Amino acid sequence: MQKALLMVDKASTLAGQVCAWAIVALTALITWEVFSRYVLNVPHAWVQDAQIMLYGLLFMMAGAYTLSKQGHVRGDVLYGFFKPRTQAVWDLILYLVFFLPGIFALSYAGWIYANESLVINEKTFSPDPLPLWPFKFVIPAAGYGLMLQGLAEIIRCVICIRDGEWPSREQDVEEVDVDKLKAMVHVRDEDIAALDKYVVTRQITHPSPHDGAAK
Repeated sequence: MQKALLMVDKASTLAGQVCAWAIVALTALITWEVFSRYVLNVPHAWVQDAQIMLYGLLFMMAGAYTLSKQGHVRGDVLYGFFKPRTQAVWDLILYLVFFLPGIFALSYAGWIYANESLVINEKTFSPDPLPLWPFKFVIPAAGYGLMLQGLAEIIRCVICIRDGEWPSREQDVEEVDVDKLKAMVHVRDEDIAALDKYVVTRQITHPSPHDGAAK
């Protein structure tokens, strides 16, 4: 079971990492359009639509990735004080009551929405229209990814309720806070305080020539 959960994590991570390149394409597109518009005086009407599509792709496809890394914002300030089993119980309730119905509705409605767009070959409202239906298929794709990752999280909740601790998950690049950074370089608060004291003492006993000149 743990291997299956990690495989789902890897799939969500891969999808997020691939779609993250959309930010590079978006940056390059905006840079090129600014240069073309203000330097060459050659604006392109379709660029605005392409920017929205790329940002939408990045935003939608990051959902499953963020869920697999537990990166979504939690509003409950008490959650972090709960024991793992209590956390798992609350998570399971919320997944069953809110997450699954909402993501199912998103996936179901998104699939119909995208297919209707494909049937009429929908395009953007622009002097230089772009095909719109491929972008709309991102909606059900993001929903299916979230649904799969959500089922994996539900199984994790059940395992945690049974065992009393959270099972491991796929790791990726993450933001390092101050405490983690201290642990990585093996620095304690006492060491930092001693270094500050040494610097202050050094400045008092050996003042800089520039300080005297300034006075």
